[in-house]
Amino acid sequence: MTQDPTPEDGRPAKPARGLTADGARKASAKSARTRAREFALQGLYQHLVGGNEPDAIDRFTRDLAGFHKADSVHYDALLHGAIREAAELDALIVPLLDRKLQEISPIEHAVMWIGAWEFQHAPEVPWRVVLNECIELAKEFGGTDGYKYVNAVLNGLAPRLRPLETGADPGRKA
Repeated sequence: MTQDPTPEDGRPAKPARGLTADGARKASAKSARTRAREFALQGLYQHLVGGNEPDAIDRFTRDLAGFHKADSVHYDALLHGAIREAAELDALIVPLLDRKLQEISPIEHAVMWIGAWEFQHAPEVPWRVVLNECIELAKEFGGTDGYKYVNAVLNGLAPRLRPLETGADPGRKA
């Protein structure tokens, strides 16, 4: 069913949340940075699963539909930075895992790289925005409950990498 039932007062029914009046899914307006994260995630997945080299990934990704809408500078920083610093990022992530790193889905692994990298290198992006963007990536591309795992790990990492920002956040649970 694409619309709420017609109210008893006879007014036209409102479209269901997230749908247009004709039942089509509403297009979300994604920011250029959100798109950059999505393309970086695809590239990091190629690196983790296929062992593809960053330059080959970059050439392939730039030819994908919609790349022109992404923040290419942020994409470059995420893709190349996360691959270059993979061992350091893994060293930050592993202590927060409840299983071996090899047992983590490559999507969730790549999303955690993105979050950890942005916590360290993109101070202009508030830590809660990094966390939310990573949760949304995991929801859209990861397994059913993978976003919960990403949330737990990055929420545990944030105070270590952004202590001043997280410490000053009145909404942060200790």
